[in-house]
Amino acid sequence: MKIALRNAANAIGNLKEGHLADFFRRINYKKGRPTAINATTRKLATIIWNMLVKAQNYNPPTQYMLLDEKRRLGLVKRIQKQITKFDIQPEQLGFTAN
Repeated sequence: MKIALRNAANAIGNLKEGHLADFFRRINYKKGRPTAINATTRKLATIIWNMLVKAQNYNPPTQYMLLDEKRRLGLVKRIQKQITKFDIQPEQLGFTAN
């Protein structure tokens, strides 16, 4: 089973498109092909395990969040917490509701 999953992960690395191929390319760029094969193998095993044991349908993600988007969302959450913490009203910030 291990060899079959590794061969599948290697084949995914040769694909031109697809979310698993994108995942493979990201890891390959950062850490190299052997690490990308291992990471993709683990991802495949996790997907298969969830499908078999938990009886979940596989729903591939439509897109991954980019790092900048994650940072932006984190910044927005921090600002919202600070606004709540200090009890700041929108009028004090100069925002107007339409």
